[in-house]
Amino acid sequence: MSAQRRADDLASALARRGAGVAIVPTLAVQRHADEARLIEQTRRLLSSAPDVIVVTTGFGLRGWIETADASGLGEAIAALLAGTRVLARGPKAAGALQQVGVRAQWVAPSESSQEILAVLLDEGVTGRRIAVQLDGVGDPALVEGLRRAGATVVELPVYRCAEPADPRATGRAARELGDGRFDAVAFTSAPGADGWLNSLHDSGCVDRVRARVDDGSLLLAAVGPQTAEPLLAAAMPAVWPERSRLGSLVRLIVAELSRRAITVDTPAGLLRIFAQDAAVADTALGLSAGSLAVLRLLASRPGVVVDRETILGVLPGESSDPHSAEAAVWRLRSSLPDPEIIATVARHGYRLEAGPTS
Repeated sequence: MSAQRRADDLASALARRGAGVAIVPTLAVQRHADEARLIEQTRRLLSSAPDVIVVTTGFGLRGWIETADASGLGEAIAALLAGTRVLARGPKAAGALQQVGVRAQWVAPSESSQEILAVLLDEGVTGRRIAVQLDGVGDPALVEGLRRAGATVVELPVYRCAEPADPRATGRAARELGDGRFDAVAFTSAPGADGWLNSLHDSGCVDRVRARVDDGSLLLAAVGPQTAEPLLAAAMPAVWPERSRLGSLVRLIVAELSRRAITVDTPAGLLRIFAQDAAVADTALGLSAGSLAVLRLLASRPGVVVDRETILGVLPGESSDPHSAEAAVWRLRSSLPDPEIIATVARHGYRLEAGPTS
């Protein structure tokens, strides 16, 4: 996960479905980065109400209201929102408005600031006063586009995106992605996706990761189309749910990983193999790297005998002793719900039994 905001919520939802999750924020979010200016701008709005308020993120709206409330302005901001035309940049921003009892008059379906700009320019903004709750990178295209068209823009800086707190962790995660140690990366913001791409370039892993994305062994899942834009611009195919919600993103990740996993029907149930582990009948096996490598090899040719020399070729290290292959198969069998899933074929090797129990 490249997220910092709501990372625990997303991680918990995936963990409840059996996933192992690593949270590696590719950017840091600095709240209250310019609180004095935010309060000053808020007081300006309260003394002279704008024609339109644009809410770009749910996180930003909640931060604005919390900051205003700490200065004794919370109720006044709620009343201002209720009495002003409000546009929301996507369902998450609209949902945050609903939580404070405000219904957005228009919601950008693709979470794009360009959509909001197009709607406002079509209406005409000359001489109008428009308040924009800025996202973490400032949304310069929206702000400058409105100003060029003749609007007066009041900027509301609630938070700021910055470099990750632990660059070494992002670099390590980038290398592990290239090594095939993760099945998916989840993104909840476009700046986070940009930061992730930068971490790949900085670590020299972009080509290896791109190869995994292209061959389908690494899933890139974004919460919405705007979040996916940096990935698509970098020729990294990504998927996103129809509704830009964390719950929808979780369900999409689960469905996509199940579809992409190496699967074999065995007498003990459906075997699924992922980057770091495998499961039989939806029960995780907790395999070591060596056991997983052997299982992946056998599952790549179910029902076919694989000799000991071939098994030795996928094990860590450089052993040429056939007994090492036998020991690896023994360890793998000890982790399976039914050891007979792997059959021994005397003087030839081992075979993964395919097909349900008769």
